[in-house]
Amino acid sequence: MARTFVRVPFQQAFFVPDIAVAVDQWVATTGAGPFFLAPHHKTDWFRYRGEDVEADVSYAFGYAGDIQIQFIEQHDDTPSLYREMYADGEGGFHHVGILADDWDSERQRLLDQGFEIATELRADGAHAVYFDTREAIGAYTEVHDTPKRIMDTFDRWKAAHREWDGHTDPLRGRLPPA
Repeated sequence: MARTFVRVPFQQAFFVPDIAVAVDQWVATTGAGPFFLAPHHKTDWFRYRGEDVEADVSYAFGYAGDIQIQFIEQHDDTPSLYREMYADGEGGFHHVGILADDWDSERQRLLDQGFEIATELRADGAHAVYFDTREAIGAYTEVHDTPKRIMDTFDRWKAAHREWDGHTDPLRGRLPPA
């Protein structure tokens, strides 16, 4: 029987008060890294709880084995799916990411289960939707499509992890001073 989509958990994401501190702690504790910074990330289109509003956030992405680790730092007090879970200065596990070859079907599958969309966005040729699955699994669930350019980027980050010495340049790129 042919599958209409492939659902692959690929990411664990953490909301953090300070990306640089989180990177240092994760490198020292788990050996994850190196991490690649996307400072003050902007999307092509962003909707939070039905409103066109986008918070000022930075991301850092790295790998621990085959699992992508994402850190999220919000720089303002704009309402967001991050602030729904954590106040300023707080942090912790935020969401699990799923890759879906058939993004529309996976999006519909979660809608059919009764989960609400917290955020939907388009950026760099990719689509992502965050479902509020906190009552079911204690965190949000992100469904991310699989365009070649994005998958190639993920592959480069994973290769960097495999080739990394565990010390040199653990955070590639730095946030400008506040």
